[in-house]
Amino acid sequence: MATPSFDLTRGGASRLQGGSSGGSAQGSRVGPTGQHGVQPREWQNRLIQLLRARVVRPCTEGHDVLVHAGPGAGKTLGALMGFARLQQEGRLGRFVVFCHRSSIARQWLASASRLGLDLCEWGRGEAEPVGDGLLISYQAAGRHGARLQDALPRWLADDPWLAIADEVHHLGIDPDEPEATAWGNAFTTLTRTAELRLGLSGTPFRADNLAFCAARRVRVEEDGVVGERIVPDLCVEPRRLILAGDVRPLEFRFQDGWVEHGREREEGTREVSPLSAEERESWRARNLRRAIRLGDGSGIALRLLIQARLRLEKVRREHPGAGGLVIARDIAHARHLGRLLEEEGDRIHLVHSQDSSAAARLAAFREGEADWLVSVDMCAEGFDAPRLRVVAYLTTVVTRSRFVQAITRAVRMDGERSACEPIPRLPSYVYAPADPLLIGYARSWSLSEPYHLRPPAATEAGAAAGGGTADGKAPLVALADDAGAVIAMKGPELPPFVRRSA
Repeated sequence: MATPSFDLTRGGASRLQGGSSGGSAQGSRVGPTGQHGVQPREWQNRLIQLLRARVVRPCTEGHDVLVHAGPGAGKTLGALMGFARLQQEGRLGRFVVFCHRSSIARQWLASASRLGLDLCEWGRGEAEPVGDGLLISYQAAGRHGARLQDALPRWLADDPWLAIADEVHHLGIDPDEPEATAWGNAFTTLTRTAELRLGLSGTPFRADNLAFCAARRVRVEEDGVVGERIVPDLCVEPRRLILAGDVRPLEFRFQDGWVEHGREREEGTREVSPLSAEERESWRARNLRRAIRLGDGSGIALRLLIQARLRLEKVRREHPGAGGLVIARDIAHARHLGRLLEEEGDRIHLVHSQDSSAAARLAAFREGEADWLVSVDMCAEGFDAPRLRVVAYLTTVVTRSRFVQAITRAVRMDGERSACEPIPRLPSYVYAPADPLLIGYARSWSLSEPYHLRPPAATEAGAAAGGGTADGKAPLVALADDAGAVIAMKGPELPPFVRRSA
């Protein structure tokens, strides 16, 4: 059996150390040997060493460090432990965290508190901030850049400092349209004096073919086309985290079917298109729109939802507190899905950006108040709920970053479950329509793929996919040949000695 990469030490066997915000780190400071029950994971130790090396021997290519680590890896605690260690050594004095969602901000505050770091939010009071760190939203940096340019030097007091950009791929850079990338420009301006700029990302690519801040670019040539590639300084692939027991593997169930288009042919039959086999892009997109429609003659969405419900019931036999997540297209669609689940006796929480109580509902679901969370673009980056074990993806959004962010909400572990599950961990499950793009992304979700920046004249198809699809490392298993069957796909192939029997 593989050895966990976290340390179950004095805090008790149920404490997960050095993990994401869902873990429990104790004590006041991170010491060199992991005092107070805080033991960095192997990759977090590498990050600390990398940051130290960049401070001691500055890189000729700049002061940017990009970390690509999948959800559940512990990016938040890793960055904070890196700062705490260098602060103890007298190499850094303070740090500033930039992030883009209030839910993520709360996780930074909680994680800093666990490590004994004094992190405060900018703009929460009239007095000048004090302490070790300052938390600034991307929105505030963009709107109040002039005020921050004046306030930051006074607070930093000439101390060497670390700038941290959470989910840094949001900080796009576009020299031709600076207003369209205001967050990136604000971050660049405010962090010019930083000793280091640390960018954190679980999906370090964008759908618009733009570069982003705190990321090194190298010139590459592919098929005779010269472009650039974003190069992470430290990459932690999800498959490595799966092998270490830090996160769960994912298993996919893609619901296939024939999609009717309402037009009758000359012979009297209706025009149909197979969902998983459609290669024409306009038809593929139209197929997906119809596939997620409830009440449609094809019934793909309803069949998918039923299968997801049955799976959650089965998972709960060994994980009683497990919950499910439904990603809906829009508010009306989410309400319809929620009503169907409620009719089956399930407790649901519906969350969307227009609901002022959405944050409270997310917190309540995290604590086990509902069976299902039905969401419209509220449960991607930063949402941390280790009880999530089943995801039903019923939206027309097919960018790789959005799909991967959504499905990986279900990979996180907490301390209680880590103490009673084998390694590799029990899988979580993803249910989705058998859209060819989504199937391609599922093949490669656990792999790190390069983000190529193509020149404007080059084909943009690969850029929209955020690096393209994988080369078939996770084969599809068709359970039947007829359209309408479920296509099953397991996660990355594991060595025989750590494979579990199904």
